[in-house]
Amino acid sequence: MEAYFLDWLNLLGRWLHLIAGIAWIGASFYFVWLDNHLLPLKSPMQGVSGEVWAVHGGGFYNARKYPTGPDFLPDPLHWFKWEAYTTWLSGFFMLCLIYYVQANVYLIDRNVADIGTGAATGIGIGTLVAGWIVYDLLCKSSLARNERLLALVLAILVAAAAYGLCHVFSGRGAFIHFGAMLGTIMVANVFFVIIPGQRELVKAKAEGRPLDPGPGLRGKQRSVHNTYFTLPVLFAMISNHYAGTYGAHYNWLALIALAASGALIRAWFVARHKEGQVEVSPWPAVAGVVILAGAVGLMVPREASTAASSNAAAPVAIAGFTHVQGIVTQRCAVCHAEKPTQPGFSAAPKGVMLDTPQRILVQTAQMRQQLAARTMPIGNLTQMTDDERAQVIAWIDAGAPH
Repeated sequence: MEAYFLDWLNLLGRWLHLIAGIAWIGASFYFVWLDNHLLPLKSPMQGVSGEVWAVHGGGFYNARKYPTGPDFLPDPLHWFKWEAYTTWLSGFFMLCLIYYVQANVYLIDRNVADIGTGAATGIGIGTLVAGWIVYDLLCKSSLARNERLLALVLAILVAAAAYGLCHVFSGRGAFIHFGAMLGTIMVANVFFVIIPGQRELVKAKAEGRPLDPGPGLRGKQRSVHNTYFTLPVLFAMISNHYAGTYGAHYNWLALIALAASGALIRAWFVARHKEGQVEVSPWPAVAGVVILAGAVGLMVPREASTAASSNAAAPVAIAGFTHVQGIVTQRCAVCHAEKPTQPGFSAAPKGVMLDTPQRILVQTAQMRQQLAARTMPIGNLTQMTDDERAQVIAWIDAGAPH
């Protein structure tokens, strides 16, 4: 029953995380679009820097921006913050439920680093905290006066974090913590910079005193950073469904490439949406697509059937189906079965079952990819040996004789 209730907590937490994330990202993307489409009013109005007309849902909408606020304090005044907070809280709940409570399954890979669950959890949480502190200090330093230089330094540090995480955690754990680190920076920007800046704006308007533009400018900078982080975070969040990414031999390089690709493509879209811009450089989008194509090539599975063997020079004899089935039953079917016997699993992951000869034979292509990438058995819970891995791969490469 414990596994059953964990599955329901997983489902409900993931559902809430998805709903809140859609609301947050949707609002964020919309306001970036809105800012970039503002046009001067045909009849200038005091305090209004621009407006945009739109048609949607059976009507026309007219949005105007008041950089220093209107003559009066509107009531009610809508704030956009709980979408971000709920996304992070539900995401951290999922991180604890899956990667910390079940660290030996999803977070730790003894072939990468032989660490305990306490150390792994500490490193994971420390990464989220340290990521925000370093980022925030850089944004508050003199470096922030040069946006391009700041972006370069941040890119180098983010790449270093990707490399370090992939050399401490399992591929899956590293990718999810990379995304969680960026997501934590994003929501901390909202909590510590953007919302306080907006509160100061409202307070100054309520007290009838001149507005200090500093908090607003800092909030604008962090909002722009958040929109560039969004696509890398979204990739990291879905990567656990694609073993070919986090299981790649150079998974850290694939992570860096895919994150950079997302950021560059998003940068191009932001620039493209700016009204009045006659020509938009295509190079960020081109660079993003080229890097993405390079990542696809980088993640091609190694073809040698003995790639998993500690002695790749020695040929691997083609085992019979009975022998292969015995390996699969012992090392794989404890989870991938109609009734899993591995603690913590109430159903076969992704519905993949390997507990009968017929089920094994129809899954050979998927089995080969997972075995070659060393992403299965997950966390090598069943202690599959390199020799066993090589034997199953060799059998599949020989056409899966049976």
